[in-house]
Amino acid sequence: MKNQNKIITAREAVQFIKTGDTVVSEGFVGNNFPEHLAIALEERFLETGSPKDLTLVYVAGQGDGGEKGMNHFAREGLVKRLIGGHTGLAPKLGKMALENKIEAYNFPQGSISHLIRDIAAKRPGSFTKVGLKTFVDPRIEGGKVNSITTEDLVELTVIDGEEYLRYKPFPIDVAIIRGTTADTKGNISYEKECLVLENLSAAMAVKNSGGIVIVQVERVAEFGSLPARKVVIPGILVDYVVVAPKEHHMQTFGEQYSPVYAGRLRVPESQMEPLELSATKVVGRRAAQEIEKGMIGNLGIGIPESVPRVASEEGILDYLTFTVEPGPIGGMPVGGLSFGATVNMECLIEEPQMFDFYDGGGLDITFLGMAQVDEKGNNNVSRFGKKFPGCGGFINISQNSKKVVFMGSFTTNGLKTRIENGQLVIEQEGKIKKFIRQVEQVTFSGELGAQKGQDVLYLTERAVFRLVPGGIELIEIAPGVDLEKDILGQMEFKPLISEHLTRIKAEYFQPGIAGIK
Repeated sequence: MKNQNKIITAREAVQFIKTGDTVVSEGFVGNNFPEHLAIALEERFLETGSPKDLTLVYVAGQGDGGEKGMNHFAREGLVKRLIGGHTGLAPKLGKMALENKIEAYNFPQGSISHLIRDIAAKRPGSFTKVGLKTFVDPRIEGGKVNSITTEDLVELTVIDGEEYLRYKPFPIDVAIIRGTTADTKGNISYEKECLVLENLSAAMAVKNSGGIVIVQVERVAEFGSLPARKVVIPGILVDYVVVAPKEHHMQTFGEQYSPVYAGRLRVPESQMEPLELSATKVVGRRAAQEIEKGMIGNLGIGIPESVPRVASEEGILDYLTFTVEPGPIGGMPVGGLSFGATVNMECLIEEPQMFDFYDGGGLDITFLGMAQVDEKGNNNVSRFGKKFPGCGGFINISQNSKKVVFMGSFTTNGLKTRIENGQLVIEQEGKIKKFIRQVEQVTFSGELGAQKGQDVLYLTERAVFRLVPGGIELIEIAPGVDLEKDILGQMEFKPLISEHLTRIKAEYFQPGIAGIK
């Protein structure tokens, strides 16, 4: 192996993946995903029917919601088992899991990133409180997605009188990962990537399992030309390098390449366009009201993406240092298919270290989405109806942040609203209620949050609730909204109502600057 030529084609590389192998795939949405290798593996399977029955391990959601990313692996027979954090961007795999065509486990994103690191060190698993009293807890669902998934991969344990979960280790046979440049000895640098994720941990875990590490890159350099401090994955861990064509090595699934996302260029904040006045902006403004100087925060995908836009317009963006779970610190997180990248980031760390910080309580505040909320204050974002997006980093983040701000619309599926004369007008109510008697799956435990004394808010365009012992309490309603008809009439349960019930600030329903600063 020492004298081998490490530079091979993608078609040659995927020949090393054998039937029954456990394969770790790295990426975050479209950031740092080895698309060229995924295509080659899919093509090999379609042409030959091999390899079969793979166990696919991944940390974050990898895909575009359509054909890219892990969607290439959604072929019956190719994958036997799925162990990952999020399938929302790979709906074809999610559908296979819901239809009992593959075994599937959904675990917290941070816990999987830590488990990969622990597998590298051959530790007896990853011990953490993350996931207690959620669907990952073996007393509830154990993270199992369907009825054909029966093996217990997480167990409850007690250490010094306190409950913990142990995520069990297993050997990993193959890593398909990516970087920017490889030298002829296989040293890998990441100068044009948005993120580095846990690629180093994955390579170590596979190498120490006696497996094969395959890295997709944009280009090859002569040995000795990469500065030593720029190397992220050392060549001693890399078996094969594949040079990908430009179209299969986009920086994200939304951008071919942006030097801003790579941290090589900064742009003026003045170039950030303000949001148009809408219900989303109202929720973003109300969320931004919770920002205090010096806070360290986290931002989820969807409606939470409105918060930095509002904060920038209001002149308070520098009050809060935003972080995003795959590693960026500072600046303004990007949304859509480039989610995970950050404009004007201050620095970039690895994903397992970011979750070390999160799990240890380092976040002052987090802004996250919500799909279903019940009378106990439980929030479900991981599985509802025929949708199985998975939990992603939601459990790590929501369970350990000092203040949690859940954001979303009050109802969904057809909801139409407008802002008129400083009031909220509901043109058409959504067909599906979000505030229901019991959530379909517990992604955030209201019971645990209340026990810990967490400061938790549930923000919508028409109402604001807070978590209290025993449930949620209505504390604010929007101007123009009728309490009985528009709020209580659209809930499956009656919340507690504050004796000091007030209106959401009228300024949030007006154009221009809301004066949050």
